[in-house]
Amino acid sequence: MVTDYKYFKKKLETEKELLEKELEKVGRRNPDNLSDWEPTPPEDRDISQADENTVADSIEGYEDNAAILETLEARYNDILSGLDKIKHGTYGRCQICGEEIEVERLEANPSARTCKQHMNTK
Repeated sequence: MVTDYKYFKKKLETEKELLEKELEKVGRRNPDNLSDWEPTPPEDRDISQADENTVADSIEGYEDNAAILETLEARYNDILSGLDKIKHGTYGRCQICGEEIEVERLEANPSARTCKQHMNTK
């Protein structure tokens, strides 16, 4: 099998852009570490004069954003890893056995790290 690197690079870049937009809705880049994202409150509101319920809602919204951010950031890092592998000529190889990852697996998940046989291996 010959992996079409340009095709999968485009898929990864498109997904990266979409994820960045989603990440910006629930977080911001850490100014001290630009590869890290931090959750933000769902709304910019001053809670210094707010009642208990408003403060509780704000905290809950922040926690929700933190959970969403964690999932999106993990996917984002997988995409960055896939792009890095393309850059270094190691894309499309299983991290466990070194064999080529099936095209249909890469179609379903362009940032796949393993072949079908090892997809549930950690």
